[in-house]
Amino acid sequence: MTDLQRRTLLQSAMLTLGVGLLPSAARADTIDDVKKKGKVVIGIQGDNPPWGFVNTSGVQEGFDADVGKLFAAYLGVTAEFMPLAVANRIPALVTGRCDVLFATMAMLPDRAKAVQYSKPYVSNIITLVAAKTATVKTNADMKHFVIGVPRSSVQDTQITKNAPEGTEIRRFDDDASTIQALLSGQVTAVGGNMFYVDRLNQSKPGVYEDKLEFTRLHNGACGRLGDKAMNTALNAFIDKIKANGDLAKPYMKWMHMNPPTFPDTVEGVPFTVS
Repeated sequence: MTDLQRRTLLQSAMLTLGVGLLPSAARADTIDDVKKKGKVVIGIQGDNPPWGFVNTSGVQEGFDADVGKLFAAYLGVTAEFMPLAVANRIPALVTGRCDVLFATMAMLPDRAKAVQYSKPYVSNIITLVAAKTATVKTNADMKHFVIGVPRSSVQDTQITKNAPEGTEIRRFDDDASTIQALLSGQVTAVGGNMFYVDRLNQSKPGVYEDKLEFTRLHNGACGRLGDKAMNTALNAFIDKIKANGDLAKPYMKWMHMNPPTFPDTVEGVPFTVS
């Protein structure tokens, strides 16, 4: 690989993560601005039920939507949702298109270089999903599959990390197109989250199952780096909904379970502005 190719690859990766984007819209008074305009613009996924999706009436729904509405009420403003593709989440926040992310943002050290995470408020599991008839016992078996992933997602990272060299990995714009790729036969397995099997089996009942588990992780809300006011508000809000039972309501509604015990720390991911 030439020096030019290395620089191009690095720049591409930085843009994907949001690192290196000039936070021209990042201000220390985001919360003040939100209260002045009377609304908080929340970046969210628009195609990934039950986390975040737009229903047939064009209304944003899902777990993150319910938590986002609670945050807006906590601030005393209305919620305006901005549906985003996986790869567009961090750029939308860093460049000021939205005020905060409730967007299935797994807490990862690389991402923490680009955004300021809150305390965790939800957990997730990343898996390999394929047909029940497919034989998958170890990571080595992945070489026999064409695997689809949403571009720049944790699934992308985990499949790339765990698949044997030479495995064909196809990257799609979002979760919905990744799922459709498996249903249509474009790929023979996908990197999924804890709800992919349910979504796939809605279209083809009883066909798919989780084959391998790669990682269990936690999601946080995200503000801009250095935005202490937003970070303080998010952490106080999350503490409140954990304590008063409000977090348990969307958990039971969308995930049919109670919230887990969340960690006090995640390595490489600070929860507060230093």
